[in-house]
Amino acid sequence: MAFTSNTGQTRTSLAEINITPLVDVVLVLLVIFMLTAPVLQSGIEVAVPKTRTVKQITEPRMVLTIDRDQQIFLGDKPVNIHELPDRLHQAGTDPSNQVIYLRADERVPFGAFATVMDAVKQAGITKISVVTQPLDTKGIAGNSNSGQ
Repeated sequence: MAFTSNTGQTRTSLAEINITPLVDVVLVLLVIFMLTAPVLQSGIEVAVPKTRTVKQITEPRMVLTIDRDQQIFLGDKPVNIHELPDRLHQAGTDPSNQVIYLRADERVPFGAFATVMDAVKQAGITKISVVTQPLDTKGIAGNSNSGQ
């Protein structure tokens, strides 16, 4: 394709596409997805209670979550409380040896927590670990001898 300039000269158009901006955009998107992918895996936001003794989770286990709206999630997928025992029972495994981690928001009423615990026990799972956060003890350590 040719075009004529103001001076009357005929010029051809530039037939090459500059791909540098395209590569820049793709690399920026790649970095954004790499940074946000680990955050998306933890999906459900729960404010777990704080305790003094906390054991680090070392092995991948099944995680059951109760959020502040009392919705129940198995992994990242919502589950009905009535379907929970069937979903928890894994084919080919002994439920008495199965371990489950239970994350519950600190604002969840005890009744909802007890209902979920009952459903887990109906599945035959007796090894249940409640997930908590470590308690910040900076202010407590300084006041330990204040009564003397």
